[in-house]
Amino acid sequence: MAVTIHIPTPLRAYTGGAAAVSVDADTVGAALNALTTEHPGLAKHLRDKNGNIRSFVNVYLGDEDIRFLQKEATPVTDGAELTIVPSIAGGAR
Repeated sequence: MAVTIHIPTPLRAYTGGAAAVSVDADTVGAALNALTTEHPGLAKHLRDKNGNIRSFVNVYLGDEDIRFLQKEATPVTDGAELTIVPSIAGGAR
């Protein structure tokens, strides 16, 4: 099933500047694996050394945070849209 993954601006350097990448997958985890297989430079930014999604990376299926669904096992349908949103830290000192 075709899934579109929206790439945040800071990570587009690893997708050749693409704002979105289409992959074939049936779960969120399979979609992320396909993304990092196609664009290996993204892997270290999305996953930790154990292969888990980094704690500061949020992934949404439509408007739903996958942490409140079935995480990476969340099924996706043809035409689904995933959005990667890295948390931004910082502020005034």
